[in-house]
Amino acid sequence: MEGEAHIAGELAVVVGGGRMGEAIVAGLLASGTLSGDRIVVVEPDEARCRTLNAAHAVKCVTHVVEAIAEANIVLLAVKPQVVDSVTADIAERLRPGTLVVSIAVGVTCARLESHLPAGTPVVRVMPNTPAMVREGMSVVSGGSEATAEHVDLVRVMFSALGRAVVLDERYQDAAAAISGSGPAYAAAFVDALARAGVRHGLPRDVAQMLAVQTLRGTMTLLETTGQHPQQLVDAVTSPGGTTIAALEAMEARGFRTAVADGVTAAVKRAKELGS
Repeated sequence: MEGEAHIAGELAVVVGGGRMGEAIVAGLLASGTLSGDRIVVVEPDEARCRTLNAAHAVKCVTHVVEAIAEANIVLLAVKPQVVDSVTADIAERLRPGTLVVSIAVGVTCARLESHLPAGTPVVRVMPNTPAMVREGMSVVSGGSEATAEHVDLVRVMFSALGRAVVLDERYQDAAAAISGSGPAYAAAFVDALARAGVRHGLPRDVAQMLAVQTLRGTMTLLETTGQHPQQLVDAVTSPGGTTIAALEAMEARGFRTAVADGVTAAVKRAKELGS
């Protein structure tokens, strides 16, 4: 049986109706992975709950006790700072065999398992915000009680939001630093590029359009050709031209070192959040 058909009959409870929780719900619905009557969102803010219900035609409740008992899949779309209290809250209400999926950055499967009934399968996922437009990148890792079937089911779920890859859990913190935080790095670069264009006389909207489309086209080119990024750099960089002048100026400011240091700082913070 295909993963999509298997998922279609499940009842998924999404705990947390923030941006990522909503993105996950929207992706599952838009892709047909789950229908609206098979999703329940738990969101304590009543106004937000009404908004989610109106936008996606899914049941939204303010208390986890109202939804958790019948769930086949419980997806924790909450911050790492509250994940312990949330898992403790749902532990007594889970049915045996219910799959628990967490997107809390830095929080290990073992930590989640320690708050849940023995034998509960746990799968950890690091998605990112482009999931909101179904262009996300998700990294999926299974805990000690999760079977290959559990992991593949979650992979199929998050493939509805873009791409999903299964990796050993030891890579999760690095994934958080690259794909999880990466949209912020990319947006900061687009803003810096657009601001530089404005400095040299371009209208802001034009400068931003140039920057956004250039990055979009470059990413598509890299993906389509499969070439190493440095090959593209070399192809664009003519001897004595404008590109080499720009790259040398950026490198003199420590461009690559700054990126590497930023990723290292993000990995360190992910480990801190999980401890």
